Amino acid sequence: MAAVASPPAPPKTRRIPASGRRRKPILPRVWHFASFGAPGVLVYLCFVMAPILISFGYSLTNYNPFNPPVKFVGFDNYRLLFTDEQFLTALKVTTVLTLIVVIVPNVLGLGVALLLDRKGRLYNALRSVFFTPVILSSVVVSIVWSRLLDDRGPLDSLLRALGIEHPPGWLSDPDIALYSVASIVSWQMLGFCVVVYLAGLQGVPSELLEAAEIDGAGPLRRFRAVTWPLLAPSLTINTVVLLISAFKTYDYVKVITNGGPGSGATATIAFNVLQTGFDSNHVGYASAMAVLMLVVVAVVTTVVLNFLRRREVDL
Repeated sequence: MAAVASPPAPPKTRRIPASGRRRKPILPRVWHFASFGAPGVLVYLCFVMAPILISFGYSLTNYNPFNPPVKFVGFDNYRLLFTDEQFLTALKVTTVLTLIVVIVPNVLGLGVALLLDRKGRLYNALRSVFFTPVILSSVVVSIVWSRLLDDRGPLDSLLRALGIEHPPGWLSDPDIALYSVASIVSWQMLGFCVVVYLAGLQGVPSELLEAAEIDGAGPLRRFRAVTWPLLAPSLTINTVVLLISAFKTYDYVKVITNGGPGSGATATIAFNVLQTGFDSNHVGYASAMAVLMLVVVAVVTTVVLNFLRRREVDL
């Protein structure tokens, strides 16, 4: 019986992707991404990561440019911080200042935004008025308010004219000065919160408000059940920006009170870092302060941001 020849095997064909197109080589894509991303990465490494690493290196030494030689001291600078009364006072001052600056502009900004959430030339002009302090230099704002709150300034002169013989020492009383500085910072940041909340209010669907009104909900109920939950992203933005801005406050303190009155009544951590590093020339110890401040700000900001984002998801 003759053997039957088997049919020839079909030629092997190259598998074509489902899209019908060949995948581009990886190297050109990597080069394309690097050509666009490299400038930003280099700027970040040079102006953010490099200073942080250099500061951390200095914090492990007793570096003083006018008192060589430089010696490695390990974590002694960090241990000294927790027994330094001046630093602990600055930490307390910074905490109080941050709480005021985070709460007051948020609350007042929301109230002002609700009042300005209307159409008309008058409301447009008022929005510009409230936002004007934000674009001013903090040094200019500090100089203006230091003149207004001076013991012989317009405010105290007005109070004396009204019959108050001994008006408060807004910037000279150690018990009041910190709250005065916090009020000035809050005043300048108020416009930023107003604009962010206005943007959030204009994003609230009118259909939801109308449906709530038809169901019999009053203004307060509509705000609590509809408007406030939809403002969660605006609250997150304002809180994080105010938290970071308040914790690194330096220029207001330097111009208005120079850390006084008394022994550090308004001296923040950032103020102490620059005073210790540039006035006293203890660069190693100042670098330890700066690194610790960075860690605190990063931890607090991360916790607050995660909490607020979780609230946005829950709402």
